[in-house]
Amino acid sequence: MSHIALVTLVVRDYDEALAFYTDALGFELVEDTDRGDGSRWVVVRPRGTQGTGLLLARAKGEAQGASVGAQTGGRVGFFLHTEDFAADHARMLAAGARFLEEPRHEVYGSVAVFEDLYGNRWDLLQPA
Repeated sequence: MSHIALVTLVVRDYDEALAFYTDALGFELVEDTDRGDGSRWVVVRPRGTQGTGLLLARAKGEAQGASVGAQTGGRVGFFLHTEDFAADHARMLAAGARFLEEPRHEVYGSVAVFEDLYGNRWDLLQPA
């Protein structure tokens, strides 16, 4: 096995999730395929990378719906690395990303926790 290709993120609505990840986070749309049954195969990933992508999967049923925004139990569950923390932080703020703290400069790098549109917590991180 060479790498993890996709991580599923359960979302409430394809289009609102797609707008957040492409507009606020600057991700690129890799694929948006209608599966013919009302569901879609929607994949995004950080622009210009070939690494792991997010499969945006619309919740089906109560159990999946209850997991939207709480997939990691309130912990930071996603880590978005950057090479220019200040620029990406400013761009994301301007695009409406909700940061839960001011940027911190730790021994491991510059970091700030933000939430996606559903409340999942992410680290924006520029490693030292």
